[in-house]
Amino acid sequence: MTATSTATSQTGPSAQETSAGGAFVRQPNAFTNRFSADGSSGFPAEAGRYHLYVSLACPWAHRAIVVRKLLGLEDVISMSVVDPVRDEAGWAFREGDGYGPDPVNGFRFLSEAYQASDPDYAGRCTVPVIWDRERGRIVTNDYPEITTQLETEFAAFSNGSIDLYPEQLRPEIDAMNELLFHNVNNGVYKAGFATSQAAYEAAFDALFATLDRLEERLSQQRYLIGNQLTESDIRFFTTLVRFDSVYYLHFKCNLRRIVDYPNLWGYARDLFQTPGFGETVNFDHIKRHYYGTHPQINPTRIVPKGPAIDWLAPHDRARFGASSPA
Repeated sequence: MTATSTATSQTGPSAQETSAGGAFVRQPNAFTNRFSADGSSGFPAEAGRYHLYVSLACPWAHRAIVVRKLLGLEDVISMSVVDPVRDEAGWAFREGDGYGPDPVNGFRFLSEAYQASDPDYAGRCTVPVIWDRERGRIVTNDYPEITTQLETEFAAFSNGSIDLYPEQLRPEIDAMNELLFHNVNNGVYKAGFATSQAAYEAAFDALFATLDRLEERLSQQRYLIGNQLTESDIRFFTTLVRFDSVYYLHFKCNLRRIVDYPNLWGYARDLFQTPGFGETVNFDHIKRHYYGTHPQINPTRIVPKGPAIDWLAPHDRARFGASSPA
C-alpha cells in the first residue's frame, strides 16, 4: 500500500464489507489499544502527547469532536481535519483548503498514518484516529471506545462540567448505544450501502422502527437516559444532524424526515443549540463528502442545495428539566 494507492477502495465499502445477501457489514476496527489514567495500558493519559485526526463530515469522528469540546480537552489533545471529499487515495490533507497540511507528521494522506503503524494494513482508512507522538503510531481508530476513553481515562484533564458516562448509568447507556449502533448510526449505512432489495428493506424497517420507538421515549424525557445528557445523546445527535440533509435522500432513508417527528426534531434542535454541539457541525463538509464520495450511489457527484432547515428555531425541551453543560 502506498500513500496514494491502497489495496481497498476508499470511496465506499469494500467487497469484504458486502455479504452474500447484499448486506453491508462494516469492517472491524484495526487499532484497539486503550488509554489508561495510570499508564498500565502502555498509553498513559497525558496532555500534549496525542493527536486526533477527524473529518467534519464523518458522524463517527464527530462524536469525538463533541466530547473533546464538552470536556474542555482542546489543549490536552490536539486535532486536525481532513478534506471532506475522499477519493480512491482516501482521506487527504490538502493545501489551500484551511485543513492542511498535517501539522504532526506532514502526511499528505491519512493512509500514511495507517502504513506507519501497520505496513501490512489493507482495509479502509477511517476516521477518527488518535496518534501517539511519542511512539509514532496510531493508538486507536476504535470509534465506539474513543469517546468513553476520553470521558473516563482523561477525566483528570477534563473541565469537570459534566459526566457523560456516569458509572451508575453505564449499563443503561451501553444498552442504548448498542441499539443506536445497529439500527440507527450504522443502520443508515446498512440501508445506503445495501446491494439487494431485501437487505435494504431490512435495514430501512429496523431504522424507522427504532426512530418511532425513540420518538415515543423522548415524549416523556428530555434526553435518551432520563433528563441527563450522556454519551448516548452524542451518538444519536451525529446521525440526526445528518439525516435530512444526507441520509433521507442519499441513503434512501425516506419514510420520514427528522423534522416530521415532533419529539426527535425538538430534541435534535435542543442538542444543536447546546454549547459544544452546533458549532461543531459543518453542513458544507457533510454534504460535499457524502454526495461527492460515493460514485456508486451518486455518479454525477452533484451536491443538493437544500434542505432549508432552521436548527435555531425555539424548542420546549427544557420543560423536562436537565443536567447539561453550561
